[in-house]
Amino acid sequence: MAVWLEQGDIVLFQGDSITDAGRVRENGNDLGKGYALMTAAQFSAKYPEKQVKFLNRGISGNRVPDLQGRWQEDCLDLKPNLVSIYIGINDTWRRFDSNDGTSTEKFKEGYRQLLDQTASTGAKLLLIEPFVLPVPEDRKLWREDLDPKITAVRELAREFGARLLCLDGLFAQASTQADSAFWAPDGVHPSPAGHALIANAWLKAVGAAE
Repeated sequence: MAVWLEQGDIVLFQGDSITDAGRVRENGNDLGKGYALMTAAQFSAKYPEKQVKFLNRGISGNRVPDLQGRWQEDCLDLKPNLVSIYIGINDTWRRFDSNDGTSTEKFKEGYRQLLDQTASTGAKLLLIEPFVLPVPEDRKLWREDLDPKITAVRELAREFGARLLCLDGLFAQASTQADSAFWAPDGVHPSPAGHALIANAWLKAVGAAE
């Protein structure tokens, strides 16, 4: 597979806390401490001649409606060549911790609007499906709400011709090699190893892995 990024491209990582990963908001070039930083570091070390610029605009706690509210400023105005979107777990989580979930229909329609706006600029799209692991045990109850949203992300990837990272299966597979808590201590937020798993899958998706 040829590398999907061209000379001087701008890559934007968008999403919630998993993408945010403690980035310094006041520094527009800070990539946080998670998969976005790992991805950018590995890609840049391997392809320094491409001079690709990586930006992170993930914000902890965000859901699809939050992205809709800031998409112009935090995506379109940045003129990215590739937009990587990782959203969805909070749209499920809020149902269980505050009875304020996002229906699958609202989730999918809002997500589609984001993709419509972005695709119209000619930017490439990479969608990262949400995942959850059964730690603690109550996370198993989330599957009822999250699984339809994962399906929606997959359907949108097909609809828009986007590349897709199937993280739910990836983390389930990884959990056969080490306990789920090794990859995501609370079932949601990846450990350093979990972030590395995402970064490696991301690089593979754009043709930049071995």
